[in-house]
Amino acid sequence: MNTLIVLGHPRTDSLCGGLARAYRDGALEAGVDAELLALADLEFDPDVRTRSPTDQHLEDDLVDAQDRIRWADHLVFVYPNWWGTMPALLKGFFDRVFTPGFAFAEYEEGAGAGHEELLDDKTAELIVTMDMPPWVYRWIYRRPGTNAVKRATLGYAGVRTTRTTPFGPVEESTPDEREAWLEEATRLGRSLADGPESRTGRFRRTATAWLGALRLQFYPMAWIAYTIGALAATGSSGVFSDRAYWFGFCFLFALEAATVLTNEYVDYETDRENTFAGPFTGGSRVLVDGEIGLDDFRRGIGVTLLLTAVFGLTSVIAGDGATLSTAAVAGTLGVLALGYTAPPLKLAYRTLGELDVAVTHSLGVLLFGFVLLGGVWHDPLPWLLSLPFLLSILPSITLAGVPDYRADRAAGKRTLAVRFGIGGAVKVAQGATLLAAATAVLWRLLEVVPGAYGSAIYLSVPHALVLVWLLHARVGDRETPGRIDGLMIASLTYLGWFGIVPLVGLY
Repeated sequence: MNTLIVLGHPRTDSLCGGLARAYRDGALEAGVDAELLALADLEFDPDVRTRSPTDQHLEDDLVDAQDRIRWADHLVFVYPNWWGTMPALLKGFFDRVFTPGFAFAEYEEGAGAGHEELLDDKTAELIVTMDMPPWVYRWIYRRPGTNAVKRATLGYAGVRTTRTTPFGPVEESTPDEREAWLEEATRLGRSLADGPESRTGRFRRTATAWLGALRLQFYPMAWIAYTIGALAATGSSGVFSDRAYWFGFCFLFALEAATVLTNEYVDYETDRENTFAGPFTGGSRVLVDGEIGLDDFRRGIGVTLLLTAVFGLTSVIAGDGATLSTAAVAGTLGVLALGYTAPPLKLAYRTLGELDVAVTHSLGVLLFGFVLLGGVWHDPLPWLLSLPFLLSILPSITLAGVPDYRADRAAGKRTLAVRFGIGGAVKVAQGATLLAAATAVLWRLLEVVPGAYGSAIYLSVPHALVLVWLLHARVGDRETPGRIDGLMIASLTYLGWFGIVPLVGLY
């Protein structure tokens, strides 16, 4: 592993200089190729004097610095924290060296802009000295300088920061404390023998990546519908003490996980092309960003499918309903859920994906909860309960295709937005929004499902009208994709009226 240690202090005989040299010595002891780059020894203008930094002549020392950064696998920045952030020397180095074409590439596309990270094959760590206790800098000041280097600079170029080590307060430190800091820097350098990241850091990063891949923010919707079905079957809150309910919950959780991971895997190519990915669209990005390898991801899919089968069988055996009916509903639900992107169905590629998501996350899980806890599949109760919920899901899942429009079209994924255009998808979302509120209010007025819809359901009407107006004002007849995070939040919260109101009513 090649390691470049960048000393950002304007004096090489400073404590930072000693820490940088100690780190280098430890890295060399670990058998790592380590070089020290002292910015104070370089001759360059730290100010960008042209309209773009690429228009300014790059001094020989900076050309060499870029070559050394390309050479490095791991970058170590050692600098003092002055006025809450890095010294002007290091800031000027970043301004002049981390230029377009070297650290990143920017481009305009459609309704927005994007950028490509050009240093995403590198890791980094920060060693920072300061004149305040590190805990004060972290918890009270919230580490503004560290965050700027880690996220806004290195992160923008694709460099992943694996470790940050603060030392301080320096001014009040004793010789023994500074000696201990130097020994710690040497130990940090030696630790490169096991890679640029500690075992704890690797575990935390892997766990965070898998949690991100699971996209847990979408699971409550299915849980609410499932619980409504279970309560409708039992007529009491005793469902939460029924073991069959929890086995069924584990089955649905595993199925949701398997579906999400399968979608991520199948949609890898379209996610790579998506420049408008957000928290609700474009996948979790863990495969695109290389946080989890394809082989590990396939194994993850296998594990979740195995858990789905185990918990599915267990819930069918433990359930209170007819075994054959419960198994049929569970099996159909599994096929439809996985068939969203998985072959041979690939419903999302046949303009059936939005309907599939709406059906599985409303009627599918609600009916499963109903038959699992003793109901019969042909009872009209679960079907009537699920209809407003189904309609309320359609706006959000349809809108999710708007930011993904261009990438989906290129990959042959025939979402509603691709088939009917963004304007057509908006009309579908608006129509479903109004129908959901109208149906639920009608169910309330006619007492179709006694006790399920309280007077709070009337509040869904103004929410529906606002959402329809927002769709017209913010998207309308747009022909190009773009981020719509605010609209996604408005449409996802809309689901609450048709999930939480009946859940509370039946409980």
